[in-house]
Amino acid sequence: MATVAIDVNRYLHQKKPLWNTLAIAYTLVSYVGGIALLLQPNGWLNAVGVVFLTHSLLCSAYLAHDFMHSAIFESKAWNVAFGNLMLWLNGGCYARFEDLARLHIAHHVNRVDFCRFDLVTFLQAMPAPVRSLLLALEWLYFPALAFLLRLRSIIAPFWDEERKDERWRNTFTLLIRGGLFTLLAIVSPKALLLYFFAYIGMLTVLRFVDAFQHTYEVFPVGSEIPKRDRAHEQANTFSNVVSLRYRWLNLLLLNFGYHNAHHELMKCPWYSLPDLDRDLFNGDEVHYITLPALLGNYHRYRLSRLYSGQGHGVNDQGEHSLETFYGAIEVSFLVLPA
Repeated sequence: MATVAIDVNRYLHQKKPLWNTLAIAYTLVSYVGGIALLLQPNGWLNAVGVVFLTHSLLCSAYLAHDFMHSAIFESKAWNVAFGNLMLWLNGGCYARFEDLARLHIAHHVNRVDFCRFDLVTFLQAMPAPVRSLLLALEWLYFPALAFLLRLRSIIAPFWDEERKDERWRNTFTLLIRGGLFTLLAIVSPKALLLYFFAYIGMLTVLRFVDAFQHTYEVFPVGSEIPKRDRAHEQANTFSNVVSLRYRWLNLLLLNFGYHNAHHELMKCPWYSLPDLDRDLFNGDEVHYITLPALLGNYHRYRLSRLYSGQGHGVNDQGEHSLETFYGAIEVSFLVLPA
C-alpha cells in the first residue's frame, strides 16, 4: 500500500491544457474522420476508419471518466459540458452525466461496486432459448450482455418511477440519435455496419479493462454499505497497464490502467497518472498486472465469471494468482444501473 507523502497540489492544480486540447481534439477529429473513412469505397480506408473510430470512442469514454472527476477543467460547468459531449459520442448519453458521475464517485468513496439487479438471477429467469442465445453470443465475443444492460438503462425511465423525469429527455435523445444513424444507413449501409463493428470493439476493450481493476464487493444501489478503509481499497485494486516497460503505450487508453494511483488521488488528471504512480509505488507491487497477461483470463472465464464472481488476484501469500482472478462482468462508468 502507498505510504509516501506526495505533493497533492502538483497533481491537482498544475494543469496541462495542451495535453487536454490534444486529447479532446484527437478524439473529435478521429470520430468525424473515422466516419468519413467508413463512407469511402476503398476497403483499406474502411479498415483504417474502423480503427480510428474505435479508438476515438475509447478515448471519449476515458475522457468522460476524467470529466466526472472534474480533473480536466477547473470549472465544474466546463467539465459537465465536455463530459456530456463525450457521452454523446460513446452512447452513454441516455443517462444524465451528473447521475453517472455521482454513482462513480460513490464507487470511490464507498470502495464497492454497485448494481440495481442481480444479473445471474435475471438470466436464470429468462426463457431457456433466450438465455442460451445470449450466452452463445458472449462465448463468441459478441457483448450481448453489454447491449442488454444499455437497453435496460435507456428504457428504465419508462418503467422506473424514480427516473420518470427523464422520459422526455431519453425520447428526444433516441429520436435524434436514431435519425442520425438512419441517415448514415441511407447514405451507406456498409458504413453503418462498420460503425456497429467499431462500437463492439469499444465495448470489448472497455469490458476487458474494467474486468480486472477491482475485486470489490457488489451491492445493490441504495443498500447499506459496510465501511471499507484505504488499505482495503488498495488491496482490492489492480493496475492493469498496457505495459510497464514501454509506458508510452498506456497513452492508448489515456493511462487508465494506473488504477491504484487513480484511486489514491482520484482527481489526478490522466496525463499525470504515470508520475503519480512512480511517486507512490516502487513498481514491483503485486497490484501490477499487465493487460497482455490477462488476455488468457478474459478468454478462459468469459462465461464462468458470470457465476463465479470476480475471484482473487492475490493469494494468501501475497503473490499473483491469475488462475483465480476471474474478473468482473458489466461494471461500467458509462451505464447507470437499471
